[in-house]
Amino acid sequence: MKTIKYIPFQHIHPPLKQRMIEEFRRFYDDQFYILGSGLKKFEEEYAEFNEVKHAIGIGNGYDALWIALKCLGIGKSDEVIVPAHTFIATALAVLNVGAKPVLGDVDENTFTLSPKTTEDLITEKTKAIIPVHLYGNVADMGPLMEIAQKNSLFLIEDNAQAQDARYQGKPTGSMGIMNATSFYPGKNIGAFGDGGMVTTNSDELAEKARMIRNYGKDETGIFAVPGINSRLDELQARLLSVKLPHLRRWNEERMEIAALYEKYLKNIDEIQLQATSENGTNVRHIFPVVTSRRDELKKWLQTHGIQTGIHYDTPIHLHPALSFLGHKKGQFPIAEKVCDQELSLPNFPGLTEEDIKYVCEKIEAFFAGN
Repeated sequence: MKTIKYIPFQHIHPPLKQRMIEEFRRFYDDQFYILGSGLKKFEEEYAEFNEVKHAIGIGNGYDALWIALKCLGIGKSDEVIVPAHTFIATALAVLNVGAKPVLGDVDENTFTLSPKTTEDLITEKTKAIIPVHLYGNVADMGPLMEIAQKNSLFLIEDNAQAQDARYQGKPTGSMGIMNATSFYPGKNIGAFGDGGMVTTNSDELAEKARMIRNYGKDETGIFAVPGINSRLDELQARLLSVKLPHLRRWNEERMEIAALYEKYLKNIDEIQLQATSENGTNVRHIFPVVTSRRDELKKWLQTHGIQTGIHYDTPIHLHPALSFLGHKKGQFPIAEKVCDQELSLPNFPGLTEEDIKYVCEKIEAFFAGN
């Protein structure tokens, strides 16, 4: 029996091992461990890759969102619209600057924030919209940017799952006034621990983000604003710098794998596949299938050596941490359906067509009752 893991690193890390070791030696000999030259270099490289003026290394993806919100002055009595289907960090960042996360249901085909739902949620307290490029699929940015502009709202991209995806040729993480991404190990480009980044084209906001991540300290050594300690680690930045030139190729390979899945699964009526947003690309960070028999299928695949994931099994409004918002089951039907029925298939650089066929054959056999 084959064994296919969900996220193995053996196809990504071994070819880069020698370069990683060389970079560690330089880091060790430099003896500059915080806000060093390696971080500055990676920030410059990432800004160029993401086609923005500034990239500011942060301790993790959640802090990147939180710092973006703080830089924009969002806080008590403000409201920020976020998707009802996302990782809870998106809503927690809003909550923990003192603002209220206002949830909007997602599109039934793309699983990203619905522009129609978003427009209906705007009140006099609304200050920002945070679209999430979910599973690698770019959100419907054209209508969302129009809504933000028409209502004088900030737009902040949560780009933790879609680095290098594009909307009408523009990279995700370059369209919002400030944007946040994550380098958690399982992301499109993963560190060997936590890490994050804020991107922006604003000189003023970039400088403010640099201060906030470092206790609020400005270039003169004065603590100009109340800040926190959330700096991208120097070693992680150096190792990410080794990985960055490979990210586009890894994304392309994930997209090729996804195309094969779609080819082999297209005739199975019992599953729904994620649609790519109009005018956008999907870098396939996660390959989801949606089926009412999700839990049975997951167990069946496990018995045949195939690991799968679930993103995410509980809608954020039904977690106790957000119960104070007063939402009830059934209020966000599409988000709840996706959480109840989504199964993530293996999709990683190095997965072979033979492996993909094996997975699809087992899925087909399950629905055929075999």
